[in-house]
Amino acid sequence: MKDQMFIHGDYVGSASGAMFDVVAPSNREVFHRVPRGNGEDIDRAVKAARKAFDDGPWPHMSGSERGAVLRRMGDLIAERRDELARLEVRDNGKPLPEALWDIDDTAGVFHFYADLAERLDNNAEEDIPLGAEGFTSKAMKEPVGVAGAIIPWNFPLLMASWKVAPAFAAGCPMVLKPSELTPITALELGDIARKSGLPSGVLNIVTGFGPEAGQALAEHPGVDKLAFTGSVPTGSRIMATAARYIKTVSLELGGKSPLVVFADTPIDEAVAWIMFGIFWNQGEVCSATSRVLIEEAIYEPLMARLVEEARKIEIGHGLEDGVLHGPLVSQSQHEKVLACIEPGKSEARLVTGGGVPKGLEAGCYVEPTIFAEMDESAWIWREEIFGPVVCVKPFRTEDEAVRMANDSRFGLGAAVMSADLDRAERVAGAFRAGIVWINRSQPTFTDAPWGGYKQSGVGRELGEWGRNNYLETKQITTFDRSRPWGWYLKNTNG
Repeated sequence: MKDQMFIHGDYVGSASGAMFDVVAPSNREVFHRVPRGNGEDIDRAVKAARKAFDDGPWPHMSGSERGAVLRRMGDLIAERRDELARLEVRDNGKPLPEALWDIDDTAGVFHFYADLAERLDNNAEEDIPLGAEGFTSKAMKEPVGVAGAIIPWNFPLLMASWKVAPAFAAGCPMVLKPSELTPITALELGDIARKSGLPSGVLNIVTGFGPEAGQALAEHPGVDKLAFTGSVPTGSRIMATAARYIKTVSLELGGKSPLVVFADTPIDEAVAWIMFGIFWNQGEVCSATSRVLIEEAIYEPLMARLVEEARKIEIGHGLEDGVLHGPLVSQSQHEKVLACIEPGKSEARLVTGGGVPKGLEAGCYVEPTIFAEMDESAWIWREEIFGPVVCVKPFRTEDEAVRMANDSRFGLGAAVMSADLDRAERVAGAFRAGIVWINRSQPTFTDAPWGGYKQSGVGRELGEWGRNNYLETKQITTFDRSRPWGWYLKNTNG
């Protein structure tokens, strides 16, 4: 495990020499220490990235050349799959099967953007028909400049790849600030970058806390584009900071996503996707379908089956065989989720869970929790908890289900389940959300756009949309000098 930041191609300590503890959520014990970066470290990193953009080869390399480096990064991640997954389990707490899935996806993201980098060689320029004699014009895609990325703790290496890989494909150097709760695997990217042949300064990684390192990155005048995934309040502050400097910004923020289940859905199928939609990754998922709406005709039998299966989920250390539910990421997150559950008991019926599993009190564990019979105005129904807590309500009609689903300040994800695909498509079209699933919840594909409506964010990640976040469009128009212009100077011959 690395215990230094990565700046200009080298692992270095913080300018102040300060360090901070990395704590395992499975037992709340310190297992590592990393540098506590501040504004001075961010300045060093931004200057390295700025030099790599202004003077280095990376923005001027062909897409094929950049793609070759990205592909090697993906290969190196795949080669270290087991090691990196186990680091994620130790740092984040998630079960090993989920961590392995994350690392596979991370390697796939780099491979995907290697292909998109190569495609830029053929579509970086586009001729524009003007319909004006003597003029020709083209639009060119160019890297936006130095990118700053602040990533969350729920999918540490995967979320880093969602920003690093498309930025590199576009030709942008990056300063990456991982979450202080899960910095371990992000630091490993420095070693992977060096071994892949990435030029110095193209990737810089500064560990530290939001008020010291994150804010300094958002405010730095040498950063041209900011990308952030995290909470709405922090995203709002970053957007305000970006506005002061007129920086390009993309934000992937919170959610309180609905899942609508119609009565023609097989109950076992519905239960499987309801559980995956909220208990995967311990519910620490921005798009988690934490509001479930069930048609009245199957509400009672579906609820009974859901509770039965939720109580069977094996909880424990992420490296133990059979465990599918690990601890929450930190003591503070553990306390926050439990603090959300407690008042929920007075505004809804606690059906199952709601506490700390017996025998696991030393870690940050919370039982899979199901609430029912709450009003639509209930806090627990309306606000993001970011833990393994789902609220369930019945509905009578399609219109009622759509209204309740859309009645939220969030609009990240939504899902609908029905054997009637025409109805499912109709409801999917009515959802006010950026990501909609039919007959499933959560599985994500690198090829497709990811992002939300309303307070769930600005812009899109993944697919071509993710790469385009890091591109500017330039118009170049040429006039035929053999033609006289003569607006002011008449009868000139050029």
